Amino acid sequence: MSDLRYPIGLFEAPDPITPDHLGAWIDAIEALPDQMRAAVAGLSDADLDTPYRPGGWTLRQVVHHVPDSHLNSYVRFKWALTEAEPTIKAYDEVGWAELPDVAGTPVEVSLDLLGALHTRWVVLLRSLTEADWQRRFVHPASGPMPLAEAAGRYAWHGRHHLAHVTTTVGR
Repeated sequence: MSDLRYPIGLFEAPDPITPDHLGAWIDAIEALPDQMRAAVAGLSDADLDTPYRPGGWTLRQVVHHVPDSHLNSYVRFKWALTEAEPTIKAYDEVGWAELPDVAGTPVEVSLDLLGALHTRWVVLLRSLTEADWQRRFVHPASGPMPLAEAAGRYAWHGRHHLAHVTTTVGR
């Protein structure tokens, strides 16, 4: 794809979402930490400070962003599983990517966080029933979202940012 912002394209939820989709998405979520670690292995600080596109985030920002985003998603899943259609809190992902901890923390710390987080998240996801997958949270901007769709969006999100890293390294 020629649009560097979306190297794997945009997410499109299948209709209907089947158990096979859910299984593939959970597998993708499970695999992401090792894939991201492999993608940045051996990169120098200068490499990590390379933007994935003109005006885009650096690879360092991308690596730190993924666990920030997925931690928010994990919490959203837990809210949806324990509350009736909770309205979730959106966050300023650009602002978060510009905070000093992003520039001042080695990417290995976020890779470790991503691995631990995804281990917990996958255990949770593999335990969900058909009824659980239909539970929803409400995003203040985009409205209600069933957990089944959210799983697909976050599997895509991980692959999307992994592609930012791999395509940049490839160039």
